[in-house]
Amino acid sequence: MNPDLSKLQPYPFEKLNQLKAGVSVATQAPHIALSIGEPKHPTPPFIIDTLTRELSGLSAYPATKGLLPLRASIAAWLAQRFQLPAASIDPERHVLPVSGTREALFAFAQAVVERGSNPLVLMPNPFYQIYEGAALLAGAQPYFLNVTAANGFLPVLDAVPENVWTRCQLLYLCSPGNPTGAVMPMAQLQRIIELADRYNFIIASDECYSELYFDEQQPPPGLLQAAAAMGRTDYRRCVVFHSLSKRSNVPGLRSGFVAGDARVLEKFLLYRTYHGCALPLYVQAASKVAWDDETHVRANRALYRAKFDAVIEILKPVLDVQQPGGGFYLWPRTPLADTEFTRRLYQQQNVTVLPGSYLSRDAHGANPGAGYVRIALVAEMNECVDAAQRIRAYVESL
Repeated sequence: MNPDLSKLQPYPFEKLNQLKAGVSVATQAPHIALSIGEPKHPTPPFIIDTLTRELSGLSAYPATKGLLPLRASIAAWLAQRFQLPAASIDPERHVLPVSGTREALFAFAQAVVERGSNPLVLMPNPFYQIYEGAALLAGAQPYFLNVTAANGFLPVLDAVPENVWTRCQLLYLCSPGNPTGAVMPMAQLQRIIELADRYNFIIASDECYSELYFDEQQPPPGLLQAAAAMGRTDYRRCVVFHSLSKRSNVPGLRSGFVAGDARVLEKFLLYRTYHGCALPLYVQAASKVAWDDETHVRANRALYRAKFDAVIEILKPVLDVQQPGGGFYLWPRTPLADTEFTRRLYQQQNVTVLPGSYLSRDAHGANPGAGYVRIALVAEMNECVDAAQRIRAYVESL
């Protein structure tokens, strides 16, 4: 067996199940799960209709590179959403459909990390655990960039030692962040690009929450947008990951894309040809119509905006809770240890949240997720409001 498998930690939800094991719930109220970031809003009917209409595609093998019409729709969406010069995004060279960002984020490290060179893969802490697993199984060592309230939940780049940058081969970003919701400003994205140029590493920007934000006039900036604003329309060393799961409420479709540096994507396509993860033709057809439409995305944002307003109003008197810059998570401080808060909340109110310490690692003398919980506002409005009221009652009972 691959010895690196022994380095993998249990997934957060395995830890959560262990934490809740044997707990007797003291209420008859129905269970509400706010622990998993799985969108629950209805899938737009036009996506379902396209999916079912195109099922004849089951009779053909799909190409790993994907169909040109899908890649062209993605390129057009990128250019419009991130104000990129249209000619700078070539569907043939700069776009690759993938079976969801989770799979692609993991596979990317396997393709780009050079083993045997004592490599580091940098990532925010707290973080999406796929980054850590991808680094370890690529033969690299994770290096954690602690993000805290004191730094706006953004990495402090100047705190990274020179010898770390020189060993860095890959840097994972996530904006809006999971779990904090922090949005990385354009200037910081451009500073990271400058560092990548200086130290010759690749930036993998996880932007799967980019379409969930609160101000329609100020969408979160993206890595390719930052590069283009610098005149860097070759997008060298810059690769972004986008998904339809959150944007279009189709987590089961497992559809997203990777875009950016054509030289990197050429090699990543070679890797994926052997990996065997091409999107089925009917998934590609449904994905195309989803990327072509913005009306359902604006409606989706409105649903989240209303839920955040309602839930924050309920929780703010009892918890240190702030509206994030984007995404669908709240990241409040807890009045007691995050694991104990989670266990007792479940026991008393039958509501499940996720301890922040399960999403982070001890690094540089601290665990930046400790003392927080992640609350995913993915359920329907009535469930989110009910859960918030129960959380408030629980906190008031402490």
